[in-house]
Amino acid sequence: MDYARLLSGALGYAKDALIGEWGRWVLLVLLSLVQTFTLFLLPFYNGYIVRVLAGRTPPPEVDDWGRLFLDGWKLNIINLIYLIPVIVVLAVFGGIAVISAIAARGLDNPDVWASAVAAAVTGIAIAALVRAVISFISLIAVVRFAHTGSLLQAFNIVAIASHIGRIGWGAWIAAVVVILLIGLAYTAATALIASLPVLGWIVNLFLGVVYSIFRARYLAAAYETAPAPA
Repeated sequence: MDYARLLSGALGYAKDALIGEWGRWVLLVLLSLVQTFTLFLLPFYNGYIVRVLAGRTPPPEVDDWGRLFLDGWKLNIINLIYLIPVIVVLAVFGGIAVISAIAARGLDNPDVWASAVAAAVTGIAIAALVRAVISFISLIAVVRFAHTGSLLQAFNIVAIASHIGRIGWGAWIAAVVVILLIGLAYTAATALIASLPVLGWIVNLFLGVVYSIFRARYLAAAYETAPAPA
């Protein structure tokens, strides 16, 4: 897999989608805000990302609002289901931490409080690890959904595993690691930009759309390096 070509292609795609298309860019920023402030109940922005994940070229327009809404909700459902193991881990270790904290209430024994903190930190660390491992499946699952238009295909584990086998497990894992590392770098950069009063917040809104489209196009292109099983 030519990762440099995938990255440059995804960056070029994001550029074509937004640079010079200022109306589309501003509209997507507004949709991302609406999605965030409605707690993903109005996921039109996610619906647009599904179109990018589907491999549509040139970059799609923001139209057919009913389809955007439905596809956005389907993506919400897929992401939520794949998050269940992470939620379970956090719930278990969070419960242990709460029980330890209750046991320590009114006591001066720091060891008891330390066990509560240790349980919470351990839970977060394990949840992060579980999330990273699940990403190798969930990321290709959402792209399969976008390509097929079928919600159920996101959970067709046999077909997903077969497709990863065609791409190459090593190649796909490396592709996911690359985008995860870029995501970490993006998060660090936006944290620095956010320190700028007002302007930083506005800049990050527009950068967020660029990153989302770039990431979705990268995943779609990686998915398409091998034919998908029926």
